[in-house]
Amino acid sequence: MTHPANLLPPQTWKGSWKLLFRFFFIYFVIQCIPLDVKYFNTLFHIHWEEPGFGDIFYLARYSPKILPSGSPFGGFADWGIIAFIALIGALIWSYLDKQRKEYNQLYYWLRAIVRYRLAIGVIAYGLLKLFPQQLPYPSISQLNTQYGDLSAWKIFAMSTGVVPAMETFLGLVETLAGLLLFSRRTATIGAGIIITFTGNVFMSNLAYEGGEYVYSFYLVILALFLLTYDALRIVNLLTLELPTAPNTVRPYFAKPWHRTARIVVKTLFVFFFVGLYGYKTYASYRHNGYQYPETPGLADAAGIYNVTEFRINNQELPYSLTDTVRWKDVVFEKWATLSIRSNRYVHPDLANTEEIYGKDQDRNYELAGAVSRHYYTYGIDESRRVMFLQNKNKYHQQERLVLHYTRPDSSRIIFSGINEKQDSVYVVLDKINKQYPLIEGRRKPLKL
Repeated sequence: MTHPANLLPPQTWKGSWKLLFRFFFIYFVIQCIPLDVKYFNTLFHIHWEEPGFGDIFYLARYSPKILPSGSPFGGFADWGIIAFIALIGALIWSYLDKQRKEYNQLYYWLRAIVRYRLAIGVIAYGLLKLFPQQLPYPSISQLNTQYGDLSAWKIFAMSTGVVPAMETFLGLVETLAGLLLFSRRTATIGAGIIITFTGNVFMSNLAYEGGEYVYSFYLVILALFLLTYDALRIVNLLTLELPTAPNTVRPYFAKPWHRTARIVVKTLFVFFFVGLYGYKTYASYRHNGYQYPETPGLADAAGIYNVTEFRINNQELPYSLTDTVRWKDVVFEKWATLSIRSNRYVHPDLANTEEIYGKDQDRNYELAGAVSRHYYTYGIDESRRVMFLQNKNKYHQQERLVLHYTRPDSSRIIFSGINEKQDSVYVVLDKINKQYPLIEGRRKPLKL
């Protein structure tokens, strides 16, 4: 039987343990503590009198980038470079510090750095789900896009977005796991939850071609490092049923004010990345989230419209599945977005990472990962009844339309004006009284 004393932190470490610690200390310090000039440039450009939750989100999502942005060798290759730096540093450290017997205190502070870095990383995403806006309910355009015209990632996002309660639950689990990391007594429990939860996120990113697989695995690695500290104790206690001593290492403070400073720094840290960020995230949720534009669209126009008549340069084009010019249907969203389905090529915007944009024209969630529809943001000159349309897709931003509109009744809109090729167009749109089972609910009968 193993004596409990054998599980206490040793006062003399083996040579191999010290070498491994030196390597991991350098490695995780580089991975967790911002050393990038771009990070501090972002930090100094935040409007601190009124910081947005997006500013805090990007600070919390930091991970070191060594290779140029967009490099095909980025991501995991950056980790390899950091590991090489850590190896060289560990060898130099071992040569200069041969007399050191143990690193118990330094190990404590390394775990503290990793704990707090991991905590804000998972809470940043957890609160976006807790107040369900990371994966919003599908828009009308998305509900009228064929399954085969959506990327795997977009299908996953929409499948989660249709169940806001489930998204809130996932956010609750992620947020609670992050909060557990702020205390060393519950850090192991939090790390275990994160390995399971974020590990599933990592696999989902791989399976659905998401863009956060490197970052999600980064969080998993941090959690694995934290869990290894108590792994032997857990195995001895739960599997081998042996007497197990608790963690006895405590931080050493040379002066009384050091302890006070620690409490103040921790309080400010939690207030900023949990309290203030949580408040800002909730405020965003109350204003319909950040994924879709905020500017209201044409009044009482939201819905899908059939293209009853379509003329170009005064020549009428009949309905056709293959015609690349004629519109098939048009969707007005509640916000100032109009989408047109046609057979004209759409260069897919495959943006699949979490981005928080403040300006409506930059918010591309509704069109990302989808083809067959061109999405336009628009402004209205109500006095002249003119709409100015701008293609939102970054690959088609040169496309602009100027359309005069009339509304003979509540279900018909007539466009006349100039399209993206400077051809004259005349379009009659009739609203389709379409019911959506997802919106109506399973318990409400639908008349087909």
